[in-house]
Amino acid sequence: MIPTRRTVLALTTAALLPLTACGGGSGSSGSSSPAGGTYTFWDPYPQFDASSEWGRRVSACGTAAGVKLKRTAYDTTDLGNKALLAAQQGNAPDVMLVDNPVVSTLVEAGILNRTRDLGLDTSSIQKNIIGAGTIDGSSYGVPIGANTLALYYNKKVLAAAGVDPASVKDWSSLTAALKKVKAAGKKGITFSAINTEEGSFQFLPWFWGAGGDLTKLDSAAGVAALALWKQWVDAGYAPKDVLQNTQTTSWQEFATGDYAFGENGTWQLGNADKAGFGYGVVNIPARNGGSAPVPTGGEFVTVPVQKDTSRYDVSKKIVACLTSDSSLLATDTTLMYVAPTSTVQSQQVTKNAELKPWVAAVAAARGRTSGGLGTKYPTISQPLWTAVQAALSGGKSPQDALDAAQAAAGKG
Repeated sequence: MIPTRRTVLALTTAALLPLTACGGGSGSSGSSSPAGGTYTFWDPYPQFDASSEWGRRVSACGTAAGVKLKRTAYDTTDLGNKALLAAQQGNAPDVMLVDNPVVSTLVEAGILNRTRDLGLDTSSIQKNIIGAGTIDGSSYGVPIGANTLALYYNKKVLAAAGVDPASVKDWSSLTAALKKVKAAGKKGITFSAINTEEGSFQFLPWFWGAGGDLTKLDSAAGVAALALWKQWVDAGYAPKDVLQNTQTTSWQEFATGDYAFGENGTWQLGNADKAGFGYGVVNIPARNGGSAPVPTGGEFVTVPVQKDTSRYDVSKKIVACLTSDSSLLATDTTLMYVAPTSTVQSQQVTKNAELKPWVAAVAAARGRTSGGLGTKYPTISQPLWTAVQAALSGGKSPQDALDAAQAAAGKG
């Protein structure tokens, strides 16, 4: 759901293990017939118990398909690793909801079915969203929704500093705004630069917004993006604790009311409404203007390979139930996700106008594993977040840090 839990590096090594992805389904003890019995469903939402709206929705989809659906929730990384192990042992779940960067790893391991082989229609889903789960032209799951990043701003702090949020159109104007905010006695911007996937996730809008290419980490564009963050930390526009900040702790800093801007995601909207001060949202600016490309977060509903292929008919019904337009509005409202189809996005904005900038951000977003990166992404992301840490801590210059990152990524 939320990219705070996005750590797919562990899967890369596991994915290289020999697999015979031909399990009979961990629900096969109930019945191997297409109707009746027990089917298994794994998701990365341990925060939602059986009585939650999400838990009830999953259960209802099982009932609608004529089976009992046994749901198990894991942390995102744990789920991916357990999926690999379960496939090796021949007891993969019938349906599995996985973080989008993990899809390519599971596909490489031979675990997932193609949506077209199951007869699932993905034609209405936005191409950039389905792209995160598409490998060699084939999609291997149906996205349940998407989330991404933007800049929250504190209206009172900006007003006191004489900054119009509409003036923030590029890096230069944003930096000028941060300078005014600091001069007015307040704090500038908070974000997460921690040495995990969260750090890479938050850096990517600036990296891509400069024209950076993940296959060339040490390009001039990448160096410019890292130099921007370093400039902010060195000037006191951003706190030094960004090196330890998760997206949650970064949000907590913004929620104090002392910061002008906070880079964070759709999932914080509920918390923003409880913050006790007026806020707004603007897209992260690209270096020379316009909206920067931002990474898509969110999960795909997938159907793991089973030895008993007769189970697929019911699994397909469960996937369709969870991802149909009639279900997506309620589900994505619960998860604070942007729907993957324009039809439901329009319904969301009608219901909640605060989602309008987020819909625009998702439209400009790109998958971290898109562009043919697939399972190469984790071997790029770790050197990238390591470079960010090295530069912001003062251990290396942005250029030297990214030179080292590119060298490490090249060995992956």
